[in-house]
Amino acid sequence: MLNLTRPLGFLQGMWILQALLFRPVRGRERDYRVLVEGIIVYKIVRKELLNPTICLLEVEAPFVARKAQPGQFIILRIDEKGERLPLTIGGFDRERGTVTIIFQLVGLTTRALAKLEAGDALLDFVGPLGQPTEMEGLKSACVIGGGLGTAIAYPVAKGLHDAGVETDVIVGFRNKDLVILEQEFADACDHFYLMTDDGSYGEKGFTTAKEKELLESGKQYDVIIAIGPVPMMKFVVKTAEPFGTPCRVSLNPIMIDGTGMCGGCRVTVGGQMKFACVDGPEFDGYQVDFDELMNRNATYRTQESEKERDHMCRFDKLGQELIR
Repeated sequence: MLNLTRPLGFLQGMWILQALLFRPVRGRERDYRVLVEGIIVYKIVRKELLNPTICLLEVEAPFVARKAQPGQFIILRIDEKGERLPLTIGGFDRERGTVTIIFQLVGLTTRALAKLEAGDALLDFVGPLGQPTEMEGLKSACVIGGGLGTAIAYPVAKGLHDAGVETDVIVGFRNKDLVILEQEFADACDHFYLMTDDGSYGEKGFTTAKEKELLESGKQYDVIIAIGPVPMMKFVVKTAEPFGTPCRVSLNPIMIDGTGMCGGCRVTVGGQMKFACVDGPEFDGYQVDFDELMNRNATYRTQESEKERDHMCRFDKLGQELIR
């Protein structure tokens, strides 16, 4: 029986509704691990470190995998005391009922997430959320990913390529040691360009340099889709503007509930307020107020740094107390 004697958060409430509406049928018990209290959790079936700061997890979440599309995201919680963490879907396997997430170790929650191993489980895994990438009517596209944004760009590029769209991909990293998903991208596009800031691998330069080179050579695209750090996306749009090439960008503002209720992910697009979680995350790049977005994303940077500085893992704290 479910324990209903304690308050339930929004995400856990969504899980309960999902569990009641879509009970696992006989023979599908392997899709879930059930805690003593009767709460379904989401098992990690594969873990891979793509580089020293980027981790991949494949999670058993069949109902999410069934509906997931490129460009959408999920929100997870590791445990009851964990924060809600929005992550773009990095891949999905409908037959296996799994969803792949790729994330960078930049804060307390992502570091805690990276400590989990295959066989461990997540308490909440809600999705798919947001609008999928628009692909209808496209004949040619260029997908540009920078840094961790390359992980998000991969399912978009693969989706376009599988749909018969002529797809070019430009990805950029600071150096050779940070390169991820090289072969996967090469298999999921018609032309693949890999850039590094220092020239230690691929071509030297920023992604915008290759973008400009292709556009100046006469290359025409129905759309350029940029995914990565906000400054990078801003300059991808500026580079394309003289050529009149349509641009879409995938935005990553501060987000809490993921359903449009809190307003934390609001962005200004075309002079109007939009919610990235329900209206996006992809928007017309020419309409986005990038400067406002960068300022909003930095709102809690000081508090995050202080929290990370003062944080002590509960197990470390317990160990020190036992030693005393």
